[in-house]
Amino acid sequence: MSLIVLIIWALSMSLDAFSVAIAKGVATRDMTFAKALRQGLVFGLVEAVAPILGWVMGRLAQQWIQSVDHWIGFILLFALGVRCIYEGLTGEPSAESSSQTGIWLFVTAIATSIDATVVGVSLAFLEVNIWLAAALIGAATTIMATLGLILGQRLGAHFGNRAMILGGLMLIAIGTYILYSHLTG
Repeated sequence: MSLIVLIIWALSMSLDAFSVAIAKGVATRDMTFAKALRQGLVFGLVEAVAPILGWVMGRLAQQWIQSVDHWIGFILLFALGVRCIYEGLTGEPSAESSSQTGIWLFVTAIATSIDATVVGVSLAFLEVNIWLAAALIGAATTIMATLGLILGQRLGAHFGNRAMILGGLMLIAIGTYILYSHLTG
């Protein structure tokens, strides 16, 4: 696989993290570049590790992974979306800090990287440098998630709790799309 194809592939793999980062960025009022970059790095690191894990699992569990990956992604993103909508409706003051750090950030990063794990399974059967592919995916995801967080925060600053509700609806829509696209082929 050529470097250009790998770069395009890495960018396409980062788009789900970009969309989710916009939704998460809506929930914060004090997003600095440094904070967005740290959170973007979490997304990028998880997204870089995912295809390596998939590559390693390759032949061992291919059927099982492909049969449940879409359900896992849907459930995680749906739950996060419901949480964002609830926080937007109730205006919980702690919603900003809890949804942007710790376990929720990590769970969101995992939810957006499940497809990269499955793609890693297919890479086990292709002539591709998995380390280069993972590095490119991680870098692209870090950049896109960082930009998404900053963009989302700016939208949130203008639209307040309505943007948080919209962000929750976006997470649910992304999860539903993942489920739908896998169930319909």
